[in-house]
Amino acid sequence: MTDTLPTAEAPEAALAEAPDSSRGPRQLKRSIGIVGGTLLTLSCVTPASTLFVVVPDLFGTLGTATALTIAIGSLLCVAVAFCYAELGTLIPSAGGEYAMVSTLAGRLAGWLVFVLSLLVVMIVPPVIAMGTADYLAPIVHLAPAPTGAGVMLLATLAGLLDLRANAWITGVFLVLEVIAAGVVALLGFTHAHRGAGSLVSMRVAGTGGHTDTVTAMLVVSGLAIALFVTQGFSTAVYLSEELENPRRDVARTVIATLAISTVIILVPVAAITVGAPDLAALTGGDIGRMVTAWSDSAVGTFVSLCVALAIINAGIVMVIQNSRVLFASARDQAWPGPVNSLLSRLGRFGSPWVATLAVGVPGAVLCFVDLHTLYGVTGVSVTGMYLLVAVAALLARRGAHGRTHAWRMPLWPAVPMVLIAVLAYVLSRQETGYLLWTGGITALATLYWALYLRPRKETRWLVSLPEDQRALPEASE
Repeated sequence: MTDTLPTAEAPEAALAEAPDSSRGPRQLKRSIGIVGGTLLTLSCVTPASTLFVVVPDLFGTLGTATALTIAIGSLLCVAVAFCYAELGTLIPSAGGEYAMVSTLAGRLAGWLVFVLSLLVVMIVPPVIAMGTADYLAPIVHLAPAPTGAGVMLLATLAGLLDLRANAWITGVFLVLEVIAAGVVALLGFTHAHRGAGSLVSMRVAGTGGHTDTVTAMLVVSGLAIALFVTQGFSTAVYLSEELENPRRDVARTVIATLAISTVIILVPVAAITVGAPDLAALTGGDIGRMVTAWSDSAVGTFVSLCVALAIINAGIVMVIQNSRVLFASARDQAWPGPVNSLLSRLGRFGSPWVATLAVGVPGAVLCFVDLHTLYGVTGVSVTGMYLLVAVAALLARRGAHGRTHAWRMPLWPAVPMVLIAVLAYVLSRQETGYLLWTGGITALATLYWALYLRPRKETRWLVSLPEDQRALPEASE
């Protein structure tokens, strides 16, 4: 089991080796309640931007089976959300998954989940940002990569502001993207070309005008991307150090966000499936063109602009979330001393400004990488990360952790056990190239652990918890 420390009690050896920690590990300011946390978390799920940027790629491979695949993925995410809700209230740290897994499953497991989460947090924002150009097309034609890079830089600047201000900014944008998703759902259902049975018909347009059958194995392989579609509910865990009552509000935010985002995404997907004029249009995945065909160019332009704002909104929230992960890793001494000193610095608004730049600027560069490679590596990373979180959930009730006050999932240990089996199978069905990319990065990270972190276990990779959230016995509330 890892050395998990309250933030005010870093060991003397670690302080001596890392000058940045001479006054103790820094703490983030508790500044948001459940409403602000929910707005930020929902914005990170980015239901509309996910619907308009990620889902079209699923339509291209899964056709009418897209809604079914997302529905199955959402059911799996219920089990994942239970794990996050219990572990997030048990281990409320800005480190998110890595803090939870390190504390319960050991330091190496925590390091590996950190690497996977870092892959996700670095790749997902540019993946979403590159979709901006498509939805600005009614006004101006822009190249996807430079536009995505611009969105990432804009999001990085916004991420340097106070978290409470960002909660309300993203909340306004969230309303607009929910309206856009609602308009699409209404238009799709009112212009239906096929019945509800088409949602399980498993058909996709093939080459030369032929219709192909979507196999069960193709649906299983698509589940990795389907899990990514609602993945943002985990943001509540990353924000736990800035929530005013994390042991109560983390679980509520995780579960409520998953439920709301699933509805916002799945209902329009079903509407698009039944409303697409033909199978070729559905497989093409050009939602903007379908909206214009169902209504007129003015409505299509309105929806497109709402989606563009939603993507910018997503970029802001993701940069906020991801900078907290990097900040927490530096506070927990994951890097050489000078790097820890830089990444753990807080700006005038209380945000980790160096960590924010370290996430946002490389994200702008990643906008110039092949999109399908980014999708594939992200899907594998998310699935592997969820797998390790489920393993940690199996261990969450051992010893003193079983007596700590925390939200407890129903049907434990059956939920994490089933989740582990399903996720392992989904992982085995992913493309070899994406598995090799992710596995190679993980192997390099393991070498870093073996050669640098493990020999310095007294001074490096010391996962800390905020002082006001040390393990509390059940009787404390």
